[in-house]
Amino acid sequence: MKKKKILITGGAGYIGSMLSTKLIEIGHKVTVVDKLIYSESSLNHLYGSKNFNFINSDVRDKPKMKKLIKENQIIIPLAGLVGAPLCEKKRKEAMDVNFKAIKDCVKNLNNKKIIFLMSNSGYGVGKKNEYCDETSPLNPISLYGRTKCDAEDEVIKAKNYVCFRLATVFGYSYRMRSDVMVNNFVYNAIKTKKLKLFEPHFRRNFIHVKDVVDCIIYTINNFKKMRNNVYNAGLNSANITKIQLAKLIKKQIKSLKISVIDGIKDPDQRNYFVSNDKLKKKGFEAKRNLNDGINELIKGFKFQNTKIKNNYWIS
Repeated sequence: MKKKKILITGGAGYIGSMLSTKLIEIGHKVTVVDKLIYSESSLNHLYGSKNFNFINSDVRDKPKMKKLIKENQIIIPLAGLVGAPLCEKKRKEAMDVNFKAIKDCVKNLNNKKIIFLMSNSGYGVGKKNEYCDETSPLNPISLYGRTKCDAEDEVIKAKNYVCFRLATVFGYSYRMRSDVMVNNFVYNAIKTKKLKLFEPHFRRNFIHVKDVVDCIIYTINNFKKMRNNVYNAGLNSANITKIQLAKLIKKQIKSLKISVIDGIKDPDQRNYFVSNDKLKKKGFEAKRNLNDGINELIKGFKFQNTKIKNNYWIS
């Protein structure tokens, strides 16, 4: 495998810290740009590597980003304001970081390869009993979803891209998040022994954070056959409802009490089944299942004294 020079923005985050670690393990040279808003420790284990370069900076610094893009072969922009509540709270910053910074990045690519991640959030509310595939209309129902869809449109203009619409990510990472559904449900199940569900029939697809990393590495190694396409990336066996997820957790935490709250709308109205067949036909399939992921999270939370700050866990 030919080694690459790879630029990752937001590389200290939930996905980025795992991806940076794996890329360095297999010999790539990685430059991470991150403001370290939530953690200064998620990349500590990498500072001794000669293949790792860290830059404490903002992706809105146009001259710096232009220079870094020029110096690298593959660009993976992960920096962003994540989730609908945070984006609504910081609307201008969400537009600047999630959309405008990507637009500026694309302008400076000069045919460099770019791998872009958005989420299934773009589908908003899917049609009943129909799978969303890559040809399904995008119908984001939040500012977060709209910024990611608009950013994807910009990346597609690059003509040397691969875009992924990720399922809801779960699993343990060097930089943990509490707002993603599986992690949130397991954390609350351990700490409170209770889960309260609104609109429990709402459906979602899921993918382990390590499968996201493997998917990106597969893409780097097979860019030619993957290029200039958009792919859903999720676990085919994990198109399930919230109540089904809660019951999976209860199988491992017997004392968990699940209650369904009738007559109240869930603030998060996303609801869809997703097809991942296009990616599977290209040779990649997520493999880490929900049961193992739940077990991993249970063990992690039991042995760590964690607190939540801005949807991230701090030890």
